[in-house]
Amino acid sequence: MKRRKFIQSSALSVISVSAFGFIQFDGKKYIGDCETTTDILGPFYRPDSPMRSNLNVAGKKGKPIHLTGIIMNDDCATPYANAKVELWHCDEEGVYENSTPAYNYRGTVMTDSKGQYSFDTILPVPYDAGGGMIRPAHYHLMITAEGYQTLVTQLYFSGDENIKKDPWASNDAAKNRVLQVTPDGNNGNIVSYNVGLSKKLGMEKASLEKLVGIYKSEGEEEGKIELFQKEGRLWIKNEVFGVAFDYLGDNTFEYPGLHDGSYRRMRFQPGGKFKLEMFQPGSEIQSQSYIKVS
Repeated sequence: MKRRKFIQSSALSVISVSAFGFIQFDGKKYIGDCETTTDILGPFYRPDSPMRSNLNVAGKKGKPIHLTGIIMNDDCATPYANAKVELWHCDEEGVYENSTPAYNYRGTVMTDSKGQYSFDTILPVPYDAGGGMIRPAHYHLMITAEGYQTLVTQLYFSGDENIKKDPWASNDAAKNRVLQVTPDGNNGNIVSYNVGLSKKLGMEKASLEKLVGIYKSEGEEEGKIELFQKEGRLWIKNEVFGVAFDYLGDNTFEYPGLHDGSYRRMRFQPGGKFKLEMFQPGSEIQSQSYIKVS
């Protein structure tokens, strides 16, 4: 995917994550105080990455990193065993591998009985996303755990001068996801990140299946959208895989991650129709209606 398409693609690429917060004593026991944050999924997600913790690629260079952490239940204290953790990031030249069977710098692990996960890989680098925007170096994580909302986040790194100009990394919601890269004393480096899971309203698979299909924009000759469902979520297909929307209730889906009061929502109506609404503070709501054609 060309860099100039990044901003347009990522505008519809947001799903939620709960970042691990603090543990507080309530007078009787320790309880979790999780700060739930969101970030963009980005346009380069690919499902079904190989089950592996070592993502290093022979012949490639880069700063070695051991990424590790614990996945917690929504009390932010009890480890969650057998959660699926997916990691993906760009290479040392700022390029994502989006199509080959090698799935370079992409991998999946399951947490152990203590909720722990880990990957061995390299530190990604900042890259030009087009339009004069330089994205700071970042990892993508997707965490899937039965009984909880599928979670996604991006991890940034302290000292990256591009963070202050990035609309997602510089947001207050991302401050707990700007992480230290710590030397391990053995020519490597460690990055640690813990996640607290969060429950959200879901929709039955049978109901989601009734919404999937191809929709045509009303009033336009070309403008089509393909909707599909995966793991209890509604997705809009894109060039690499797709972008996800969460169910809010009342036949409405939204992708979270916009922390400035703006939103993008799909409101479904009788007759196989939905309205895509977009709003930014200081402007009027923009909407486009779609009707199902197959």
